[in-house]
Amino acid sequence: MATQVSKAVLVRLEALPGKEDDVRDFLNQGLAIVEGEPKTVRWFGVQFGPSSFGIFDAFPDDDGRQTHLSGEVAQALGANTGVLFQEPTIEQLDVVAEKQPV
Repeated sequence: MATQVSKAVLVRLEALPGKEDDVRDFLNQGLAIVEGEPKTVRWFGVQFGPSSFGIFDAFPDDDGRQTHLSGEVAQALGANTGVLFQEPTIEQLDVVAEKQPV
């Protein structure tokens, strides 16, 4: 059975002109980083539109979320702001309901 989640983060990224492929690569690299974070139990790199991307990740508790927000992906977001994408929007969410993976 999968770990139940109660906390999440939604990050919205707007790629700088011509950097869309680089943002896709950035998201793929982010996946490799979060695989080493045991409390990041769900992680998705998504594309909303031609230059709009995002990250949605979920955690069993706020401790896991805060650990993630101070980890390598957050540092990479800061390092790539203004290089690959505009200032990210980061929203901390509470999970109300979920369908767990099988």
